[in-house]
Amino acid sequence: MIFNNTTAEKTAELLLQINAIKLNPSNPFLWASGWHSPIYCDNRLTLSFPAIRNFLRDEFAKNIEATYGKPDVIAGVATGAIGIGVLVAEVMGLPFVYVRPEPKKHGRKNQVEGFLQKGQNVIVVEDLISTGKSSLLAVEALREAGAHVKGMAAIFSYGFETAKTNFENANVNLNTLCDYEHVLPLAVAKQYINENELSTLQDWRKQPDTWNTTLK
Repeated sequence: MIFNNTTAEKTAELLLQINAIKLNPSNPFLWASGWHSPIYCDNRLTLSFPAIRNFLRDEFAKNIEATYGKPDVIAGVATGAIGIGVLVAEVMGLPFVYVRPEPKKHGRKNQVEGFLQKGQNVIVVEDLISTGKSSLLAVEALREAGAHVKGMAAIFSYGFETAKTNFENANVNLNTLCDYEHVLPLAVAKQYINENELSTLQDWRKQPDTWNTTLK
C-alpha cells in the first residue's frame, strides 16, 4: 500500500517528468524476466536530480518513522536501492547496510554488507517492486543474520497480485511512495498517454506474464 495519496501523486509526477517511468504501449519493452511491458521504470535516474532525490529521501524518512517508528538500521537492496537507502539513513541519523543478491564467493562471503547486530530493528529500502521475489530474498538474508525486519519501503510498485501474495506469505509489510494506480491517471491528465493507451496499460497489469504485445 502507499504511504499517503499526496506523496504518491507528487512522486508520480516527478518520475514521469524525468522519464524514470516510461510509458510506450505501441512499442513495448522487454524485461529481463522475458515479459513484454508497455511500462519501464528505472528509479536510479532520480539520483541524478538533487531536488528529486532529496524529496524522495525526505518522504521516505517522514513516512517510515510515522508508519513503523524509528528503526535501528536502514538496509538497501543492491544495487538499485543503495543510493537512496544511504540518503535515507543519513537524514534519519541511522546506520546503513546493504544486501547483495547472494553471498560473495570470496573473503568473508557476506551477503549483508555493513555492521548489523542480532535483534536490531531494520527497515528495508527498495527502488522498485515487481513480483517482490528479489526484495524478499534480501529480507530473508537479513532475518538469517538475526535482524528484526519491521517492514519494507519502496519508491514504486506495479501492484501485481503475485507481489501482494508473496509479501503476505513472507509476513512482510510493504509501503510505497507511489504505485501504478497513481501513475496512470496523471499520465493521461499530463498527456503522456491517451485514453486508448490507458486501456492497454490497464490490460497489461491484469496478466503481465501473458500479455499480448499487439495493440488492439
